[in-house]
This record gives sequence, structure tokens and C-alpha cells, in this order.
Amino acid sequence: MYILKTLTFIHLPIMKNKTKILVWTIVLLAILNLTTIISIFHHRYKDKQAAETVIITGKGQNPLNGRFFMQEVGFDNEQMEQFRQINRQFKPKSNQIIWQMDSIKELIFEELNKQNVDTTKLQQLNMRFGELHAELKDETNKFYLKLKEIAKKEQIEKIKNAFEPLFYQKNCKNGHRHRGGRQEQCFQEEF
Repeated sequence: MYILKTLTFIHLPIMKNKTKILVWTIVLLAILNLTTIISIFHHRYKDKQAAETVIITGKGQNPLNGRFFMQEVGFDNEQMEQFRQINRQFKPKSNQIIWQMDSIKELIFEELNKQNVDTTKLQQLNMRFGELHAELKDETNKFYLKLKEIAKKEQIEKIKNAFEPLFYQKNCKNGHRHRGGRQEQCFQEEF
């Protein structure tokens, strides 16, 4: 009987240690599972957020959004975070300028359709529209240059191709662009 008590006494600490190890293993596995689930939801949120950031490049072109820069250009997570910061500066400014330009276009059209057109007012509206267009191009240029700064060498060509429609149309041949069935003179770069 003494031997049995001695054996039980010896096994009791060993059993307690095994139980502690098993409990800690279960706790660690539960924490690992929880962090994995949180990580999945976090990445889904970031991907959704990136997809909602949109810049339109023109008729029928791919939008320049977060998803485009991730999937097509190949931005990594660090570059995507930098893209979001750059875009947070660009998007409100550009949207405000575009809204102002649209408002001026409406005013121009209203003035054109008046019985007595004020050509001085039209000229002022046109001048303001031109100033806003220049501001928008300046903001777009800054945005483009910042994206080039964060891009790797092999990504720059993809960015260039994506932005190209914002600056000119490719099918401008022999000095003419074709829009809506009519021809317009393409401007040659004089710089």
C-alpha cells in the first residue's frame, strides 16, 4: 500500500505538469486562431477600402483605384498604404476642382442661351474654367509624380500606361484626333 501511495504521489506532479502544458497549448492555439480571424477581416477591410478609391482615366478606360494599383501595377502592402495617403490628399482637391469646372460649364451654357448674351461674362467664365483646368492638371501631375516615387522600376511603365489617357489620345495620327465622327487638330508639343 505504501508503494501505491508513493507511486501516486510521484505521478501527481507529473500529471499536473502535463495538464498545465495542455491548458497553455489550448490557450495559445485559441489566441492564434483569433489573430488569424482578425487578420482576415482586416485584410478584407483594407482591400475593400482600396477598391473604393477611384480615379477615372477617361472613356471606357480602367479606373485608377486601389484595386488597380494592387492587382495590375503590383503594389505591395507598404506601397498601398502610401497610395492611400497620397490619394487622400489628391482626391478631395481634384473633386473640388472638377465640381467647380462643372458649375462653370453650366453657367457658360446658361449665358449662351440668354436672349442678350454678355460676351464679357462668357470670357471671364472661360478664363476661370481654364485656370481651374490648369489647377486640375497641376494636381494630377503632382499625384502622378508621387506615385512614381513609391513605385518600383518595373511598375513605372504600368503607371505610365494607365495615366496616358489623361494626357493624350493614342490614336492621334497625322495631327488629328477623331472624336464623335469629326476631326480636331492635335496640338504638337512645342517644348
